Amino acid sequence: METRAGDPGAFAHFDLSRVSSPAFVVDAAKLRANCQVLADIRDAAGIKVLAALKAFSMWSTAPIIGEYLDGVCTSGLWEARLASEFYDGEIATYSAAYKPEELEEVLRLSDHVIFNSPGQLERASLILDAARAAGHDFDVGLRINPLSPQGEVPRYDPSSPGSRLGFPIDQLTPEIMEQVDGIHFHNLCEQDFEPLHATWDVVFDALEPYFGQLKWINMGGGHHITRADYQREELIEFLKDAKEDTGAEIYLEPGEAVALDAGILVGTVLDTGWNGMPLAVADISATCHMPDVIEAPYRPAMLGEAQDENIEPVRIGGPSCLAGDVIGDYRFAEGPEVGTRFAFLDQAHYSMVKTNTFNGVQLPSIYLWDSETDQLELVREFGYETFRDRLS
Repeated sequence: METRAGDPGAFAHFDLSRVSSPAFVVDAAKLRANCQVLADIRDAAGIKVLAALKAFSMWSTAPIIGEYLDGVCTSGLWEARLASEFYDGEIATYSAAYKPEELEEVLRLSDHVIFNSPGQLERASLILDAARAAGHDFDVGLRINPLSPQGEVPRYDPSSPGSRLGFPIDQLTPEIMEQVDGIHFHNLCEQDFEPLHATWDVVFDALEPYFGQLKWINMGGGHHITRADYQREELIEFLKDAKEDTGAEIYLEPGEAVALDAGILVGTVLDTGWNGMPLAVADISATCHMPDVIEAPYRPAMLGEAQDENIEPVRIGGPSCLAGDVIGDYRFAEGPEVGTRFAFLDQAHYSMVKTNTFNGVQLPSIYLWDSETDQLELVREFGYETFRDRLS
């Protein structure tokens, strides 16, 4: 999988020695710029935009997101709790399956509660009735599976054959649609406008009999709206037409677009060697700090990587015992030597939320930097106790 992000932006001028290592550094100014783009789309199209916490849940930045967007979408009880504690605006919660003992609190916290199947919704009917009787106000939604593969990698494509995500669109019935206030579909992964348009062509035909009946249609996330080459004008016209055609409120739930190119992961070379090619062992781990490098897989962009093809690339790996803990092969203008600082770009979304302490590898500290004011704040650092207290 090839990343379509990696613009260094203001990080091109950031002194990596200002922070500890390893460390995530998030640029507040870039977050504001991304959110402004999303807000402009929202205002021009007359829709609502929610930030997906599953992609970026650095809650110290919640005031920035709340200043621009309409709320957040969450993936279950704990994210809904986080949203209720720190974020402004609406909360829309979707989970592939809810535990009955958790659903009551999800209903209390959320404005939209979206189910993955009519069967789940039916089994939850008594809990829904009790929550409404207790005075909780929420809409019920159903996630549909458009059955229209658009993704580059099957494991990231909700419409891949046999997917468990969403109710197959060809199984919808009037009886099912009578039970829901809104419909949710999420069919993209870091993609531009055309895959959304292709998905909507399929969804439109299935939902057209229910236009006027639905309060809202949530088109999910995966929209790379803040990428410089995204077709924003086409998106605006599309959203206007969808709102007019359906008579429903239209929602988008961008995740990576909120934090696109807004963060770096800073590391240090701990050792060097040779085994058929130059090697470097760093305090950054693919498996512990950026798992998508292995899961997708993809090659993250390096800040300031040399472009001279005559320079022999160095294979960078992490300190864990996993043989596959390899980030990739990169060209350094000089070195690298033990102690060399370096950074990978576009690491705010889906890296921070996926970190783990396998092998007792240290979690990166978290810094918030404002490239407009140059203010740098250490938000959090993690010690041995973080590793110890995960298990017993």
